[in-house]
Amino acid sequence: MNRPLFVSLDGPKGTGKTTLLEAVTKVLRADNKKVIRLCEKTSDPYRSETMALVNKLVRNPTRDLELGVCERFADSRTWISQHVLAKQPPGSIILIDRWYPSDAAFRRIIPFAEILQLNIDRNVRVPDLHVGVVTAPDISWARAAARRRGLSSTVIHKLEEHVACTKAFERAIADQGWVLCRNEGTIEAVTMQVISEIYSVLRFSQPGKATLFGVQRKPEGSGI
Repeated sequence: MNRPLFVSLDGPKGTGKTTLLEAVTKVLRADNKKVIRLCEKTSDPYRSETMALVNKLVRNPTRDLELGVCERFADSRTWISQHVLAKQPPGSIILIDRWYPSDAAFRRIIPFAEILQLNIDRNVRVPDLHVGVVTAPDISWARAAARRRGLSSTVIHKLEEHVACTKAFERAIADQGWVLCRNEGTIEAVTMQVISEIYSVLRFSQPGKATLFGVQRKPEGSGI
């Protein structure tokens, strides 16, 4: 694959995305892959203005306000697609912490199908691999509570809201055919699941070229 491989990891709060990203990055770099780690939040030049609108939405949840939030996030992703993703070196693997799939977890009024179309219409780059990271809600809630920064969410404040967020995201994973990564066991197990998925995409992009730990893989006969 000449152009960078683009992989997004999304999910509810406390599911261990950041830890998983770090572990996946370490394994890929050990196999001499050029990995670019990105975060949607820190790559977004309009984040403060959008979060001001999110705060209004929390205080006054209406369809028009949530649509405005979705549009602003989509516009930011267009900017990131054009000014950040497009400038990454050929042959690299881009791992991003959150992309448009996360809207399936945190938006409550606008259907995700409509949000997805907003992003498509704005030419937001579609990941080559979507990974949805989930746990049972009580596990991710407890993990988040144990962190120094806590849940750190503008829109989720109660366990029942977190449960609804998790269920909505798992429905989107099933509906959209994203890779389901259930992060309830060892970090080694989920890391190798994601690594396997990444190399599977590389294998079909460059048959016979992608290798895992220096072992050349033969292209398989079926699609992903």
